[in-house]
Amino acid sequence: MPAAPRLTTIGFDADDTLWQNEQFYQTTQAHFIELLKDYADPEQLPDRLLKVMLRNIGAYGFGIKSFTLSMVETAIEVTEGRAPAQVIQEILAAGREMARHPVETLPFARETLEALAGRYRLVLITKGDLFDQERKIAESGLGELFEAVEIVSDKNRSTYQRVFDRHGDGPHRSLMVGNSLKSDILPAIAAGSWGIFVPHDLTWAYEHAEAPQGEARFRQAAHLGEIAGLIEEIERG
Repeated sequence: MPAAPRLTTIGFDADDTLWQNEQFYQTTQAHFIELLKDYADPEQLPDRLLKVMLRNIGAYGFGIKSFTLSMVETAIEVTEGRAPAQVIQEILAAGREMARHPVETLPFARETLEALAGRYRLVLITKGDLFDQERKIAESGLGELFEAVEIVSDKNRSTYQRVFDRHGDGPHRSLMVGNSLKSDILPAIAAGSWGIFVPHDLTWAYEHAEAPQGEARFRQAAHLGEIAGLIEEIERG
């Protein structure tokens, strides 16, 4: 009689794991810097914006709305309250444009999910603005492959404990796939899950962290096409 599977539930991050996201933030940030280059050193503007964004996470959370409000606040700060109305209007327009960008799924996203969907419970675990995340899930065409979707305000150890208890057999029989060591992998492993890190070429500075050394439940994949093979390796023990 075959042994029971080690894993029953697979969690997937969304932004920059299943579809492109950070590239739109970076394009918008470049436009923001161009708008304000006459008011502040362009080389310092990314750091100034990041500081405002980090300061605002507690009030606005993650996502496009928070990013847009932080750009407006940074523009007011660097111009000492003299930011022209036209600049503010252009920042707001850039935020609206981000909220309308088409969803671009990453290579192997659908194939990987389809290969796993019949064998495991798939749970989409993403953070950010509720409206925007719901839009991207719908437009991606991937939502139907998940048994559950959790849009959370943040990702930490208790998040994964709660989600995998609710939708699976607990963290110890679950695995998380994502492009952020800080948000997707390290807290999931801390909760008792396995984690597969799939690096993305573009990652927000806030999400940077060191890979765990000597952690038996940690794996790294070059792309989503390697996920199924790594899961089979974990199952074999």
